[in-house]
Amino acid sequence: MTVKKHVETQSEWETKKAEEIINFIKSEIYLDLPFMGVALGALTPFPKPELLTLATDGEGIYFSPERLIETFKSNTLFLDRAYLHSVLHCIFSHPWIRGERDVTTWSIACDIAVEYTIDHLKKPCTKRALSWIRQQTYQQMEKSLSGISAATISIWIEGLEEEKKESLMREFYTDDHRFWPSREDTQAKAESRTQSKWNKIARQAAMDEKRHGDEKSDGEEVFAAQIRAEKNQRNYRDFLKKFCVLREELHADEDAFDVNYYTYGLRLYKNMPLIEPHETREVKKIKEFVIVVDTSYSTSGEMISNFLKETFSILTEADSFFTKSRVHIIQCDNQVQMDEEVHCEAEIEALMNRFTIVGGGGTDFRPAFSYVDELIESKKLKDLSGLLYFTDGKGIYPQKRPSYKTAFLFLEDYEEENVPAWAIRLRLLPEEFGGTK
Repeated sequence: MTVKKHVETQSEWETKKAEEIINFIKSEIYLDLPFMGVALGALTPFPKPELLTLATDGEGIYFSPERLIETFKSNTLFLDRAYLHSVLHCIFSHPWIRGERDVTTWSIACDIAVEYTIDHLKKPCTKRALSWIRQQTYQQMEKSLSGISAATISIWIEGLEEEKKESLMREFYTDDHRFWPSREDTQAKAESRTQSKWNKIARQAAMDEKRHGDEKSDGEEVFAAQIRAEKNQRNYRDFLKKFCVLREELHADEDAFDVNYYTYGLRLYKNMPLIEPHETREVKKIKEFVIVVDTSYSTSGEMISNFLKETFSILTEADSFFTKSRVHIIQCDNQVQMDEEVHCEAEIEALMNRFTIVGGGGTDFRPAFSYVDELIESKKLKDLSGLLYFTDGKGIYPQKRPSYKTAFLFLEDYEEENVPAWAIRLRLLPEEFGGTK
């Protein structure tokens, strides 16, 4: 019996050649950026004939074989940049940290952040002459923004006219973002695993880049700074929601209640339903919470007020409070200056109407933690969800890990080596709070 030999189709040939081109591109980038080795190999190639350029979802790199081959013949440099562009989106977690930002604005901001990084690398495999628009954009960002990241750029873009936004979109468009997860999808386990994978890859790339020591170029310094900026500048609204605690609250759980059986019982037995609605449901709400604000001389009173307003706005919007809740707002410089307790939205509003800053000395974080520990020991706090410490970061940290979840919210760049390993940290954007440092 003769076995019929498989004849390769044009489509199969194009896919094979395209994958060879992708391997060639990865090799070229690796020669100039060896610390990117793991990241460059983390995406599996998949043909998508309908695409005009590259695309990724964090797991695969998608491409049109025919277009990839044609572009390779005429402009290999573009493919090098495009592949690195998609990889950097993943390293910076752009597909997963949009939060509630506008999709189009976020997409433009992510492209600008990545292209800014690539243009500053100045490597042979990616080097190109800067256009006038790019030069002007980079200069404006460096002058206006407190740290360059997709988050800060998106806030800057929101203040621009539509014509300017469209110009930036055309200039910085490189890859297709259609496979980025929607906000709802980012809650799914698959996307969470993908983001976690890229967080590890980003840490590995940062460590490998650091091992270069004194041989690092200015461009590699920009790359390291971008990883730090993108990691630390998450959306505050999304970050705060993670501090909510899961508890059981007494009310009807309509999701687990079949109204058909309920009404059928009423019709059949007049006043006796066949089933009763479940009376409890687990919800993410805050029972006890502590917010500490650094009122030392180096912290702006306007920023403190705006921070508290934004925090309470997020919490009340999300219906984050139980019927009986307790939130402490502590003012502290080198000692605890004031502690005010609120229990409901009405009390929050009253507090914000009369809130004044007390303090102005040096910064020592330890007294606030000692004070909270005393509240716990005296049973004045029994179910503490967490503690947020709003500060510029220039102070003395406690060495011992507290028994409750703690996050330091920084107003500016901070020295990571000084922050205890147990502390959650977030670099805030002054632009988010409508004030200056």
